[in-house]
Amino acid sequence: MGHYTANLRDIEFLLFDLLEREKVLGSAPFAEIDRDTAMGMLEEMKRLAENELAESFVVGDREGVAFDPATGDTKLPAIFHKSYRAYMDGEWWRMDAPAELGGTVIPRSLRWAIGEMVLGSNPGIHLYSSGPSFAHVIYELGTEEQKSFAKQMVENHWSATMLLTEPEAGSDVGAGTSKAVKQSDGTWHLTGTKRFITSGDSDLEENIVHLVLARPEGAGPGTKGLSLFIVPKFMTDWQTGELGERNGIFVTNLEHKMGLNISTTCEMKMGEKTPCVGYLLGEVHNGIAQMFKVIEFARMMVGTKAIATLGAGYQQALAYAKTRVQGADLTQMADKASPRVTITHHPDVRRSLMTQKSYSEGMRALVLYTASIQDDIIIARSKGEDPTKLDALNDLLLPVVKGFGSEKSWVLLGTESLQTFGGSGFTQDWPLEQYVRDAKIDTLYEGTTAIQGLDFFFRKIVRDRGQALALLAAEISQFAKGDREDQSDGDLARERGLLSQALDDVQAMVGTLVGHAMDSQSEPKEIYKVGLSTSRLLLATGELITAWLLLRSAEIASNRLKQSDLVPKERAFYEGKIAAAKFFAQNFLPPLAADRAIVEGTDNSIMELSEEAF
Repeated sequence: MGHYTANLRDIEFLLFDLLEREKVLGSAPFAEIDRDTAMGMLEEMKRLAENELAESFVVGDREGVAFDPATGDTKLPAIFHKSYRAYMDGEWWRMDAPAELGGTVIPRSLRWAIGEMVLGSNPGIHLYSSGPSFAHVIYELGTEEQKSFAKQMVENHWSATMLLTEPEAGSDVGAGTSKAVKQSDGTWHLTGTKRFITSGDSDLEENIVHLVLARPEGAGPGTKGLSLFIVPKFMTDWQTGELGERNGIFVTNLEHKMGLNISTTCEMKMGEKTPCVGYLLGEVHNGIAQMFKVIEFARMMVGTKAIATLGAGYQQALAYAKTRVQGADLTQMADKASPRVTITHHPDVRRSLMTQKSYSEGMRALVLYTASIQDDIIIARSKGEDPTKLDALNDLLLPVVKGFGSEKSWVLLGTESLQTFGGSGFTQDWPLEQYVRDAKIDTLYEGTTAIQGLDFFFRKIVRDRGQALALLAAEISQFAKGDREDQSDGDLARERGLLSQALDDVQAMVGTLVGHAMDSQSEPKEIYKVGLSTSRLLLATGELITAWLLLRSAEIASNRLKQSDLVPKERAFYEGKIAAAKFFAQNFLPPLAADRAIVEGTDNSIMELSEEAF
């Protein structure tokens, strides 16, 4: 088998059976897409991902990016160029471009189902092809003149990046010192250094557009004082797209990192050699809010990338386990003459494989469920309806997709997927070691897991007064109660009970932390107890939602199994859905009671400890 195999059957099940996306197709705003069209797109991306895109995955890692310090230019391997061109020439970029600029309006659920296959086969392709999504932000928020610039970005396939992080201001974006000074012609000259810039330069396209956060001269401190600027690599005629002289923004160093070596993660300096000219987005000073349009997309992408990599790791582990012969069956281990068996016969390997299966399928459901909420937001707006509640629910889910998805995927890739291979997994003979290296960044960029936890509690629960969480909890509670009478064979009564208890545990954790937050109004140090537990709450919520989606899938599968005309392959698929849901609920929901006890028993002793004691 190749490095990547897409699980299209599961994607189809989630889109059309669990999430019933067929109901939103064929009418505004998705009038051009029906189920057959959607499946055609998915099938074509599966073919492309497993072949042309996956082809350069390993070579891109081994060769990496060539950097010329004298010019600040970078160069990518020829085989990666080939993969990238296959994606762009297939016009997949139209998924993210504005409709007014030739974009194709498709449901977000379909877009991220396609995105999973791109990210699972070769994440660098997705990272470098983000120009249309950045153009969408400029088109939405920019002036009429800047809309023309966005048009040139799309038509000329320019790449794009965002520049937030600085050497002395990492996650504390508001501490940034990059400066912008307004010129007499209405442009701005930017100075400063940005670090950890993903895909900050490449030779894939003739121009790159940077969205840069900087502080205008005289602006106040913190994030409120930041503005967002459009900074092209080459100065451009905004009407014709003709390129002019080199702008004063240069790569000054490539980061030598653990993984994702095909990405030019770099340091960039502005205004050091020549003036760095920027244009204030929308001619308004509202930088952090504008940048969050990009960040929200990026967090969805990061979570999807992580979960896609876990899915790829599971497929590799499963294929290996089915062919690797090692040891005797446990029931015959005392008989030294007993036949050797494939490792799928060993209990702990089966436990490991089912762990990988349940998480990869459950978190795929989490991504597509979140994307389905985004579909509903688009539909509501197209009808002139108020999407406020849906927006809040999407906001609640994004840190779960990114934080929970990336943390669980990174851990499981190393402890389960790679472990299935034994010592072979530690070698470059198999792609698992690259998966592990590439996946670690997902827990770090666009906000670490700790930051996602803080955002989840303070911004998405407290600021929202728990309304979105209550809406989600009501849905989970209703499913957990179920119909306990006249239960048929294959009923999920035990698992529904576990789900109900897990919901109680998560809600109790939220209640405890809200109590600490309120107490901090009179005793400030009480807030430390919240900070000690927000990551735990985020991960526990992820387990809860994943279990709920798996069990909903199992309920559908149970009904499908009642059909008498199922072919063996389909029967096995549905049996696998039920088994994964039951396994997940029985193994990963009970520990939430322990998490609850830990949160409820948390004190400030660790915060009172002297630094020397560490």
